[in-house]
Amino acid sequence: MSKTKILMYLMAGVALLGAVSCSCSPQSKEKEEPVEDLVMPGNPFITDLFLADPSAHVWADGRLYVYPSHDNNPPRGCDLMDGYHVFSTTDMVNWTDHGEILHSKDVPWGREEGGFMWAPDCAFKDGTYYFYFPHPTGTDWNNTWKVGIATSKNPASGFQCQGYLEGLGDPFSMIDPCVFIDDDGTPYFYYGGGGRIIGVKLKDNMMEIDGEVKPMQGLKDYHEGPWIFKNNGKYYLMYADNHQEPGLGGRNQLRYAWSDNPLGPWEYKGIILKPTDCDTSHGSIVKYKGQWYLFYHNCSISHNGCLRSICVDKLFFEPDGTIREVVQTLGK
Repeated sequence: MSKTKILMYLMAGVALLGAVSCSCSPQSKEKEEPVEDLVMPGNPFITDLFLADPSAHVWADGRLYVYPSHDNNPPRGCDLMDGYHVFSTTDMVNWTDHGEILHSKDVPWGREEGGFMWAPDCAFKDGTYYFYFPHPTGTDWNNTWKVGIATSKNPASGFQCQGYLEGLGDPFSMIDPCVFIDDDGTPYFYYGGGGRIIGVKLKDNMMEIDGEVKPMQGLKDYHEGPWIFKNNGKYYLMYADNHQEPGLGGRNQLRYAWSDNPLGPWEYKGIILKPTDCDTSHGSIVKYKGQWYLFYHNCSISHNGCLRSICVDKLFFEPDGTIREVVQTLGK
């Protein structure tokens, strides 16, 4: 056989091996999103206002937005919480305060005394931003809660109150709203305090429930503050527990469970965040520029549980999908 023919066979063999190698590459795996290693802002990351219950979202403009509640100073318990600001960033260090987007005076069905504007959430669907907030209708605030809805075409301004969700049931625990929109566009609504949590589908108009409310099953020591998100096909539910710290009384932890269905049943998995220096805990989890983050609050500035400050730390998943416990950081 001539040297030319040998060389041709060798080249053909190399080409075949290359083709086989390509056909066996993991084409079907989900493409990993590149992680942008952003500098962390230092905690708390907003220091000129007292804020709590941060609800974080990434919208189509590429910014990360945080919708917290606002602790008034001086406080009177949590009675005086009376308006909502919005903050946004593109780099996790420089934050823009977009100002107050809603106040109790803007809620026509709310209690005349105002106050009691507790943890909110926001969702986006079909060109409209929907802002959900708990607020009582009467002086007997404990038994007159509603979940109000304000809408805007802008994520940080122009919100107008549209009424409230009806058909949710017991008003005693009608706080801490959370809205999750699944990959197919189906919206789900969750709320609950005082050890009770309810979930239900929403209609596409985002302002009516679609079906009967359903208690969430399988959680361990649920207290309040639900947050639902999805990662690699699993639904995750984070919440604050009733944790009792020896000698310190109640200091909530953030726990989580997961499910193959957005309405459960849920399987309890563990603790995400141990107690901060604050007796309450409430947070959110979001992915931004390839990195997951946990938002939460503490009272490291005021040392007063009714004057809280919002914080953020990186969050990581183990290979089996469980969440690694977040280590709280303070300062820069």
